[in-house]
Amino acid sequence: MASVNTERSKIKTSSKTKFKTNLTNFQRLKRDKWLYVLLLPGVLYFLIFKYAPMWGIVIAFQNYSPFLGIAGSEWVGFSHFIDFFQNPDFFRLLRNTGILAMLDLIFFFPAPIILALMLNELRINMYKRTVQTMIYVPHFMSWVIIASITYIFFTTSGGAINELVSYFTGKEINFLSAPEWFRPLIMGQIIWKETGWGTVIFLAALASVDQEQYEAAIVDGAGRFRRLWHVTLPAVRSTIIVLLILRLGNFLDTGFQQIYLMSNSLNRDVADVFDTYVYFVGIQQGAFSYSTAVGLFKSIVGIILVLGANKLAKKVGQEGIF
Repeated sequence: MASVNTERSKIKTSSKTKFKTNLTNFQRLKRDKWLYVLLLPGVLYFLIFKYAPMWGIVIAFQNYSPFLGIAGSEWVGFSHFIDFFQNPDFFRLLRNTGILAMLDLIFFFPAPIILALMLNELRINMYKRTVQTMIYVPHFMSWVIIASITYIFFTTSGGAINELVSYFTGKEINFLSAPEWFRPLIMGQIIWKETGWGTVIFLAALASVDQEQYEAAIVDGAGRFRRLWHVTLPAVRSTIIVLLILRLGNFLDTGFQQIYLMSNSLNRDVADVFDTYVYFVGIQQGAFSYSTAVGLFKSIVGIILVLGANKLAKKVGQEGIF
């Protein structure tokens, strides 16, 4: 009797599954209509504010005039791109932007991972939460405040760091204007401002690590470093790779506000990057088509890097982002 009931149950489950799989797209849409209603605001946001403005990139191939509009402006093809690549400033901008981007990947990208691993090892929850709160605070400060704090500490007119340097070496260092100090200051600001906030995703990934793996490693005699190397890092490896791929999409985005606030006439040779160049050429000189071509070049480089990194990640057995 029990076996008969089991068979009937299997038949009912099978027919129910078959019914579900035989639903048409319209029936699925009708069944899940409220889920699609919830999705609608997000879709509209991306269509209106992300995809619709993309139409504007067409002016990169025109001599755009605000008086003639997109429809009436002259079509010039790849003329602005050719001018940009032949411009003497191109390689200087590419070098400055590329160096900052590489420094960002080398020094800033691993910083939240290391900090998250250190926080994960803390056993006193109150102390851990206090530290987390304190390191999140800089993220909410604007770049204007960060630049002001930097000026107060590093200025040659009574700055605390310069006073300390002067006390030990007998001379001051012009950190804010010397070209060789521009990149270290930029990296220091980014690490100080964003490292704490960057730990949020990694801490969430670390929270999902199976505790039984740690217990098994302890039974096997693994110390903290071995548990970190053989259990923790493999568990968050996919998260690290996904974030690295996404970061490569913004490889040439160095942040306009920060660079603009920290640059001056004395360090301009190393401070000019694509973001500030677009502002000076596009906004101040009114070369809208030319600056759009520069921005489009940055986007294409980002897409190529994302696709290449994603393909490489899949080749080494990782999931990638699509």
